[in-house]
Amino acid sequence: MNLLSAKNLSQAFDYELFSNVNIELHEKESIAIIGMSGSGKSTLLHALSTLLKPNSGDISLFCENVATMSKKRLAQIKRDDLGLVFQSHYLFKGFSAHENLEVAAILSKEYIDENLLDRLNIREVIEQKVTELSGGQQQRVSIARVLTKKPRILFVDEPTGNLDKQTASDVMELFFKYIEEYNAGMVLVTHDEELAFRCKIVYKLENKELIRVK
Repeated sequence: MNLLSAKNLSQAFDYELFSNVNIELHEKESIAIIGMSGSGKSTLLHALSTLLKPNSGDISLFCENVATMSKKRLAQIKRDDLGLVFQSHYLFKGFSAHENLEVAAILSKEYIDENLLDRLNIREVIEQKVTELSGGQQQRVSIARVLTKKPRILFVDEPTGNLDKQTASDVMELFFKYIEEYNAGMVLVTHDEELAFRCKIVYKLENKELIRVK
């Protein structure tokens, strides 16, 4: 099934970042976007995930055009079907790690997968306030919170910046297993080409163009 389709996307602020970008994502597919800092790859991810409206072009999610969706329908898709993982984790600071996961579980009417706690090595700190956790622990809690809602598309922006190399590799493996198990898809933005080339498809954003390199 087609999960995401973008056609002829362009985006400019003070200057043009990219133009005529076309990309498609299907079930069980992983896409990585690499490029130099400032090339616009995070901006492109924000457009694909509907956080940012592109200057021109069309985006469809699950074969529905975003531009013609009602606000209610788009909000429902964002809540239930899109999972966003950022380097800044945006956890609820006054809550424990477990309470952060509970919020995601309640809103999505899902349950907390106990296996996630072990696979992300956060079981021992799950009752601690998030302000008491290290940056790496907070990042892993953030990833667990996103996966708890069982999204159909993962949008992942530099997810391993706070993690050591082995943990970063383990997290990527978790993402790959997740999209396989749940017929989901992933769009990853990273400067780490070694991580990027573990994805099925790799694009490079360069000179305002999105070029497939794998």
